[in-house]
Amino acid sequence: MSIRAPRKGENYELSVDLNSEYRDKRKDAIKRVIASMTVGKDVSGLFPDVLKNMQTDDLEQKKLVYLYLMNYAKTQPELVILAVNTFVKDSEDPNPLVRALAIRTMGCLRAEKIIDYLCDPLQRALRDDNPYVRKTAALCVAKLYDLKPELVIENGFLDQLRDMISDSNPMVVANTVAALTDIHISATSNQPSDSTSDPAVFSITSAILNKLLIALNECSEWGRVAILNALARYDATDDKESEHICERVVPQFQHVNGSVVLAAMKVIMIHIRNVRRDDLVKQLIRKMAPPLVTLLSSPPEVQWVALRNINLLLQKRSDLLSNEMRVFFCKYNDPLYVKIEKLDIMVRLASDSNVDALLSELKEYSSEVDVDFVRKSIKAIGQTAILIESAAERCVNVLLELINTRVSYVVQEAVVVMKDIFRKYPLTYEGVIPTLCANLEELDEPEAKTSLIWIIGEYADKIDNADELLGIFVDSFIEESYQVQLQTLTAVVKLFLKKPDSSQGVVQRVLNTATKDCDSPDVRDRAYIYWRLLSTDPGAAKAVVLAHRPPISIPRTTVSPALLEELLGEISSLASVYHKPAQTFVGHGRVGADSVQRKGSEISDAQKALQTVAAGQQAENLLDFGDDSAQDGQPSGLAATQILPSTPAAANFLSGTSANPLDDLVSIFGGMETMDTAAGSLSTALSPTVTSQSSPFEGFGGSSAPPSQPAQNAQPQEDLLGLF
Repeated sequence: MSIRAPRKGENYELSVDLNSEYRDKRKDAIKRVIASMTVGKDVSGLFPDVLKNMQTDDLEQKKLVYLYLMNYAKTQPELVILAVNTFVKDSEDPNPLVRALAIRTMGCLRAEKIIDYLCDPLQRALRDDNPYVRKTAALCVAKLYDLKPELVIENGFLDQLRDMISDSNPMVVANTVAALTDIHISATSNQPSDSTSDPAVFSITSAILNKLLIALNECSEWGRVAILNALARYDATDDKESEHICERVVPQFQHVNGSVVLAAMKVIMIHIRNVRRDDLVKQLIRKMAPPLVTLLSSPPEVQWVALRNINLLLQKRSDLLSNEMRVFFCKYNDPLYVKIEKLDIMVRLASDSNVDALLSELKEYSSEVDVDFVRKSIKAIGQTAILIESAAERCVNVLLELINTRVSYVVQEAVVVMKDIFRKYPLTYEGVIPTLCANLEELDEPEAKTSLIWIIGEYADKIDNADELLGIFVDSFIEESYQVQLQTLTAVVKLFLKKPDSSQGVVQRVLNTATKDCDSPDVRDRAYIYWRLLSTDPGAAKAVVLAHRPPISIPRTTVSPALLEELLGEISSLASVYHKPAQTFVGHGRVGADSVQRKGSEISDAQKALQTVAAGQQAENLLDFGDDSAQDGQPSGLAATQILPSTPAAANFLSGTSANPLDDLVSIFGGMETMDTAAGSLSTALSPTVTSQSSPFEGFGGSSAPPSQPAQNAQPQEDLLGLF
């Protein structure tokens, strides 16, 4: 019987080619290795063979080998040491591209065994004659600090970086600033206090400021963003320095890159706070408008980011784009997320001078096919009416025209918006109410129904058939959603307080239904409260139900003033897009925010469960209403249960590893016998209270009290927990 020889796979063929005597064949093999690595194939077994091809004069081949090394250095740390001699040799190569490539690759390997060999080549690279090598070495210092901070400080790399800010080449300055900023963030993230004694803290002085401003106009876009971010951190000594910074940064508004433009906006918005000359402030604000408008011609994704930042800027400077309303009009091919953001900005820019154009545009949007966009457009009409009192009547007329279209979702959203207008301008647009009531059958959404019911209840004394309209909702009370039930209950009580003679029957019916047949405790409780108020003190009921409410208003800002100032310092970052501080969605270190939050909640949930059970054992029985079973200071009810946290079942339950949590929960309380006793005590405590409770409905229109619910006998043998 012959044994079949193993098949020679692709890696074996690549290994043969990598060791070929022909240069072209070796280079082609390296390309195929990189191609396999790119698509996710494991080619780490070829590490020694690829390593042999490092020493070559072919720059392209050297780059490919370095790329392979960076990818597999973590999995093969022992073999990376073999490449050290080649790296050191390449760092002294006559070709500056090779020198920079060697330094950059050594910094990217992130293998601790190679870090010690990096210091000497990095020292030479930081003093290299070629600026390309120096700017590469500057970023390598930041990477080294991330791996081993003490090594950077001991070798004096930070001092060399600070000296390089005075470099004659602007790209070296930009990379130096980026590296120092990165090191500064790493150093201060562990120690929130900016201690100037820490050598890693990057403090910008007036001398450094001038060097940064000089290098700003000569950098690439990446370098400009790094310098602008550093300028945003600078604390100006006086208003003259702030003015000087603003004047030097304004030319960056004309840059073709949107990130540079937004970074320049951030610097201006921060330093304009210290500018005292009103004419200069107006001039700067005027110059900010054109670049923001230009950003709207970008692709949709970039456009949305720009719109989010514009939204933030408008909350601080509402006059920033006061004459640019039309550029925010939605285009037919705009994605929904862009359209919605434009709607929000259009409402912010609304004024007496442009409200007619805005309403005309919003009316057009209301005939679009996208339902969500139509609803947002109608809501924007209502927001405009609330913001601009002089335009409220025109907004109401537009809404009436939309209601007459008889399109279901248009009518329903318009009714919701009209409710807000009535709250803002009470007793002003009562002539609209008949039109709204005529569309009652069109409503099938809870929010629309709730809005119309509120309008009917609020103006019940001026609607002749208010009892009939509300009777429709009372008839279908049980089938309605909870929010409709709550609003119906309140509206019927308002009707009774305004028209007691004609509405006693409907209020009696809705209170009976709510207290007997409704399964929502919120609805039942409100019905009990209203019935008790009406039966004991109608005057108090009027004071509560018909109390005067202040008119509603729309805040100009969606965030608090303190948070707005913080977010303005984060323009062109994710914080300004989410409108949230960075710490709310960015984790600390290399752990994501979601995992930190999940881990904390898991720990706290177990602790809270244990604390709650322990507290319940020691607390007095709040359900004990004077029964005789609790004597001699012994607890009863829930407090009488015996907790057995030492049992395996309890340990499993609290740790979350239980196979059957319900059974384990039962065993925590010391078995069924203890629970039977607790159940008996609980039922004994509750039964006299239920039976002796006086009716809250006496004296209300001669009606009888709602039937009391009979106390059910406790059946411990069927109740797993023995509590009911």
